[in-house]
Amino acid sequence: MVVAIFMILFGVNFNAYFFLIYRQFKKAFMMEEVRYYFGMIVLAVEFIFFNIRPLYDSAFQSLTHAAFQVATLATSTGYASTDFDLWPSTSKTILVILMFIGACAGSTGGGIKVSRIVVMFKTIGKEITSYIHPKSIKKINLDKKPVEHEVVRSINVFFITFMVIFTLSVLMVSLDGNDLVTNFTAVIATLNNMGPGLSMVGPTQNFSHFSILSKFVLIFDMLAGRLEIFPMLILFHPVVWKGQFQKK
Repeated sequence: MVVAIFMILFGVNFNAYFFLIYRQFKKAFMMEEVRYYFGMIVLAVEFIFFNIRPLYDSAFQSLTHAAFQVATLATSTGYASTDFDLWPSTSKTILVILMFIGACAGSTGGGIKVSRIVVMFKTIGKEITSYIHPKSIKKINLDKKPVEHEVVRSINVFFITFMVIFTLSVLMVSLDGNDLVTNFTAVIATLNNMGPGLSMVGPTQNFSHFSILSKFVLIFDMLAGRLEIFPMLILFHPVVWKGQFQKK
């Protein structure tokens, strides 16, 4: 439980700790991304706790395993306290969703990041409102500040690029002939630096059975997930190589 608590704390946006150090407690606790992050953690632990309760002897044991797995997968720490691949489908689905979302921006965690998810949902809400009221003018706000159009555009481009890389990676890894759950969670676990996945890459398994090609794909995904996607893609851009050669 101590490890789970500190994993969750280091998934928080470090700006919140900056505000706490300077005793700006209101700013720290009112950060919208942090509130959504803790809300996501609490809801995930609650749902999984009730779903896996029949599998363990005591309620405390169920709560411990639920909190630990939610913490480690939401913050891309890569630990496991139990074989969660044996859990019911609902719990495993929640864990996979957490793999996609990840922790807060400006934290040690990986994933798409909570702030990007929040902005994307607000963008959807804005578009729905514009369809209902075509003449309305509505800005997307985060922490009571308007989010610039360029920021929204960059988030949308990031998400599209993320999904393209994810889809192509799953397709290439599937050439090994493994089941869909293995391929799907292997890519999402490496692309978001989560560690274990499900099925043949579950917490009691490993990635040794993949072919050389699949391992190179997963290596690229791990680097792209940790270094951010666009810096990795820039390395493969012809202009970069051309510029290097011209310098030489």
